[in-house]
Amino acid sequence: MLKLLETEFLKLRRRKLVWLMLLTALIMPFMAFLLFKYRGDTGVDPIQFYKWSAFGYTLFIILPVILGVFCTMLIHEEKQNGLLKQLWIVPIGKLEYFFSKFFVVLLYSVGFMLITAVASVLFSVLPGYVAFEWESTLYLLERCLEIGVLTAFAMLPILAIAASRKGYILPVCVTLVYAFCGFIFMSIYMYLLPLTSMAVIVMRNKDIPGIVFSQPINITLAFLCILVWDIAAVSLARIALKEK
Repeated sequence: MLKLLETEFLKLRRRKLVWLMLLTALIMPFMAFLLFKYRGDTGVDPIQFYKWSAFGYTLFIILPVILGVFCTMLIHEEKQNGLLKQLWIVPIGKLEYFFSKFFVVLLYSVGFMLITAVASVLFSVLPGYVAFEWESTLYLLERCLEIGVLTAFAMLPILAIAASRKGYILPVCVTLVYAFCGFIFMSIYMYLLPLTSMAVIVMRNKDIPGIVFSQPINITLAFLCILVWDIAAVSLARIALKEK
């Protein structure tokens, strides 16, 4: 497994687009900066700023879409070049191969949210919108780490779909629909999709202003939803890779 992970990171060094995609982590912090600049606000509650920069569209749309594209890129190139056939000759365990991809996605997701956290602090503190406080900064860092880890697990079904399909169009399309449905189902039923269940876990303390839940918070049900989807995803990936 460790050699597989090392190989994955060596391959990522040659993919400039993968690193460029990390720049999308700056989108919402910069948009929050523009919003509060337009308002002319000072002395803003840090959590109010972070709600816009890290806990809003980044959580529901930007990070899931970026991870879905990243999952597809990790597997599509190897299928296109026939590398998978060579890997099976070695041989390498199918699930070992799949989980090596997942750990790369997990680290990429955490790195994305760490960039978001740093950018949120810089875009809020340097212009003077928010007074620097260790308590609020550590709160932001903790929540961003949670989002990074949980979103990776919530995107495991997309990685499984990418592993089961030869092309890249279907996984990308499913990613877009999945992210959109996650945004919509927050107001319908929060424990149907991993993305919405992940949001429930992150916002379980109801300490983010303006966030209203349509159902009572049930952390056990949220984790169960993610677990069921992930087990199904691993099963799908195992069957699909065996057929390859």
